[in-house]
Amino acid sequence: MGSERERELRRRRKRKKKMNLIKARLKKATSSEKEVLAAKIRRLTPGAETLLSSLGLKK
Repeated sequence: MGSERERELRRRRKRKKKMNLIKARLKKATSSEKEVLAAKIRRLTPGAETLLSSLGLKK
C-alpha cells in the first residue's frame, strides 16, 4: 500500500489537481454556481476559509 508519507503526498497531489479544476470553473461560474464550488472547497481542504477569502468567495 505504501508508507504514510506516500499516502499523504498522493492526497496533496489529488487535492491540488482538484483545486485547479475548481479554480478554472470559478472563472465562468454564476453566483449560485460559486456557492456550490465554495462548499466543495470547504469539504476538500482544512484551510478552506483562508483559500476562499483569497479567491474572493468569502460570505
